[in-house]
Amino acid sequence: MDANSITFSFFLIFSGAALFASVALYTRQPLIIAYVALGACIGPYGLAMVEDLNLLSEIGHVGIIFLLFLVGLDMQPQALWATLRKSTVVALLSSLIFLAIGSGLARIFGYGITEALIIGAAIMFSSTIIGIKLLPTTVLHHRHIGELMIGLLLLQDLLAIIVLMLLMAAADGHVESMGLDLALSLLSLPLIAAAAWLVVRFALLPLITRFDRFHEYIFLLAIGWCLGLAEAAQLLGLSAEIGAFIAGISIATSPISQYIAVNLKPLRDFFLILFFFSVGARFNLGMLHQVLLPALLLAAMVLVLKPVVYRFLLKGVSEKRSLAWGLGFRLGQASEFSLLIAYVAVGSAVISEQASLLIQASTLITFIVSSYIVVLNYPSPIAISDHLRRD
Repeated sequence: MDANSITFSFFLIFSGAALFASVALYTRQPLIIAYVALGACIGPYGLAMVEDLNLLSEIGHVGIIFLLFLVGLDMQPQALWATLRKSTVVALLSSLIFLAIGSGLARIFGYGITEALIIGAAIMFSSTIIGIKLLPTTVLHHRHIGELMIGLLLLQDLLAIIVLMLLMAAADGHVESMGLDLALSLLSLPLIAAAAWLVVRFALLPLITRFDRFHEYIFLLAIGWCLGLAEAAQLLGLSAEIGAFIAGISIATSPISQYIAVNLKPLRDFFLILFFFSVGARFNLGMLHQVLLPALLLAAMVLVLKPVVYRFLLKGVSEKRSLAWGLGFRLGQASEFSLLIAYVAVGSAVISEQASLLIQASTLITFIVSSYIVVLNYPSPIAISDHLRRD
């Protein structure tokens, strides 16, 4: 058996995931933690049974794309537009607050101004994948809390794209062209949305109506549309996640949308397991002692202050107190974009390996603790308590 083959890697990952998930369920732990722990255990910095993570990481990213596609399928365009108008103020103010707090804490621990700003920028965002994965599809997606969460996360995705573009421009020495690139990327958002509407109106819906009895065809058409628009968004300077969300919302009004959503869920979960495995496998446990104290403090700050900040900002835009607290705790972690910022910044020599490790460690800590908080206290598909379990 070839230890480097993708088949053998899949065997180790999914057999190991089944074992770790069994232990997690018996000990009443969130399944997400089991997948991250498996990655740390058999990845390059653990037993090194799975070493080539680049391909697995890219494959796992498909799970996030499908996740956003399914979210789009569950939303109506009119509701999204109304929510985005309210979310903009909260997203911008919260990002500035977290940037200032994260940068200030990094400076206290002796990091330079550039590294401190990047560390602060990395914690501005909340996790799209954890926030939506722990949001019950049939219970909350159609309610106001689901719409508001998705609006905030989409705006944060746009801010994350801006941060990543700045990092890449600084590394390449092309800062002077940054403004033009950013303007073109933001302009491409309404253009790709309009193009998606036209394609759905004049091509996809007629095809679905004509061949709706061929379920395999509908399945293939949905996957092709999701991945195609994700690639188009990346070519235009946006993220694949935003493209996938637009693909979903563009056919949300179709009567076949719920059929597509139900049939794509197992495929989404397959790729999300790979994503969380790669998150755990990328973390260098041997260097953890170098950043343990600042990582714990940074993570504690995120876990404590994010729910508080979101609660007051949402209360300021006339949201109910219970909704504001619930949404604050659901968004009370760092983001997968935080990890991406750490990888890009250290790869471009903008920050040190130690600063990158600090971002990774604090992000993983917030993933774990925040998942526990939500699973133990709020309705979710993987809640430990029967009365909180909703799908």
